[in-house]
Amino acid sequence: MNRLFGTDGVRGVANTELTPELAFKLGKVVSFFLSKNKGRSRVLIGKDTRLSGDLLENSISAGIMSMGGDVLKAGIIPTPAVAHLIREMKTDAGIMISASHNTFEFNGIKIFNSDGFKLDDDLEDEIENIIVRNMDLDGHLTGEEIGRCYEIEDEAKEHYINFLKNTVDLDLRGKKIAVDCANGAAYEIASRVLMDLGAEPLVINNKPNGININERSGSTHPEELQRYVLAEKADIGLAFDGDADRLISVDEKGRLIDGDRMIYICAKMLKKQNRLIGNKVTATVMSNIGFHRAIESIGATVDTTQVGDRYVLEKMLKTGCVIGGEQSGHIIFLEDSTTGDGMLSALQLLKSIQLSGKKFSELADEMTIYPQVLRNAAVKNENKKKYSSDRDIVEEIKRIENYMCGEGRVLIRPSGTEPLIRVMIEGKDLGEITNLAEGLSALIEKNMS
Repeated sequence: MNRLFGTDGVRGVANTELTPELAFKLGKVVSFFLSKNKGRSRVLIGKDTRLSGDLLENSISAGIMSMGGDVLKAGIIPTPAVAHLIREMKTDAGIMISASHNTFEFNGIKIFNSDGFKLDDDLEDEIENIIVRNMDLDGHLTGEEIGRCYEIEDEAKEHYINFLKNTVDLDLRGKKIAVDCANGAAYEIASRVLMDLGAEPLVINNKPNGININERSGSTHPEELQRYVLAEKADIGLAFDGDADRLISVDEKGRLIDGDRMIYICAKMLKKQNRLIGNKVTATVMSNIGFHRAIESIGATVDTTQVGDRYVLEKMLKTGCVIGGEQSGHIIFLEDSTTGDGMLSALQLLKSIQLSGKKFSELADEMTIYPQVLRNAAVKNENKKKYSSDRDIVEEIKRIENYMCGEGRVLIRPSGTEPLIRVMIEGKDLGEITNLAEGLSALIEKNMS
């Protein structure tokens, strides 16, 4: 059996892979663990706009209440709102029902502890063990022992909106801000926050119908937003994904600005304000070499982790770093949040631009993006992790790195799900690194197949 928990909760096609029966069991087990530490537990639940949200929300709520826990339904709300509201409302845990940037037929269940952090691997393993073994949790409660459900949608939304506005001292009067909500969880909140701060929000893809979440929109499909920014002569464009935990932006010239550039711009602000603890920024191995050069130019260094926002967060917690994230737009501002937050990132970005006195495009151009070429080498599944002990491959990687003389890099990553080894080469000349990547991937296929 495949592992129940992936890198970001439990995911699958709703009602076939991620069934109401599984959601009910997850609710029971979560409530069981919480009730071991105290009596009646309180669990806050949020969801995005996809059709299956109601089905899974009611199923997991029933599981929690059957074990004596109370449920606080926060309704349609971003994932980072759940992480924040757990702490503000002092609940014992939180659950977000979302499949993030995936299409509507998928859904997922993310579980947060009482501090607003995602569960650690050990606890996920315990939960999974109970479900897989179909253990009886002896939760046959009756009468007044059964939990209750409370609807707190309006209250939850207001708490989160107020929290966001209080993270920045920002006056956006006169600013035209184009926003793509991906027909997802930010479809009401984003415009409310921006209007309250004085901006003129120009919003698209904010009419969710249950099946149009992430459909040719949002952070993974920002093409419409790019055209919209130019057509409306907006100062900036902001694109969220379905659960609004990531942000991709567009400058006034209609150009895409990814997580690397936004992290650099915000880190530069924090540095000037003496808030960049340890002069460190955290990023994954996929961050562009141009990002590293830009961070070094402001007198800071980059701590590098494997791909995944949970690994970025783990590193930040160890080092005390206050900003970190990924090219994909997951950005963590640890002073304010325990997870990536698209709207919070947008406000910090807007603040950085305002304080700089420059246009967004001018700040973005301070960082040079080096071309990246990615090639997949098809290999035997059992050989995916053996490339590093193959003499020919190791020598070829060293040859390429020496050839680029510090102006490029080679990254080799075995796929977690397919019989592939991913070869990424970064450098100044696109044609040159394309040839190098194709040559290296061919060598890996030859030696590892």
